[in-house]
Amino acid sequence: MAVVNRVEKRLDATLASFESTGQQWSRLGQNLNQILEATGPDGVSTMQQSALALEQFTKTMRAAEETLAGLKPGKYRFVVTNRAEKMVGFWLQDNETHEMLDRFPLEPGETRETVVTITENGFRYRCPINPTPWYSVGVSR
Repeated sequence: MAVVNRVEKRLDATLASFESTGQQWSRLGQNLNQILEATGPDGVSTMQQSALALEQFTKTMRAAEETLAGLKPGKYRFVVTNRAEKMVGFWLQDNETHEMLDRFPLEPGETRETVVTITENGFRYRCPINPTPWYSVGVSR
């Protein structure tokens, strides 16, 4: 009988714990559902838009890296177009010193140009709004 009493007490404590945390878990679940179900003005989910924008940005940055192979130090014009359906950003830095060469936001469909001097250090770039890794580009010496 003593064993049954101990099991019953433990069960009561476990159920009380579930009862006290159940409301918190329920609120967490509701919040996650709201985030996942949130839609923009066009009816497309916010999460889906973010994923598509990040995918497009990553593809563009990788293509740019391939195009820039064999780059020499000098003055260059960068033309950046936002093809995503949400705002993105463009940060351009010296690859070794991390000195900011330029940075700006881009609205959907917007194109911006910047002229910067690239040294023998090369450069790196990324989007700070849809966090992406830094893409580094070296130069030929």
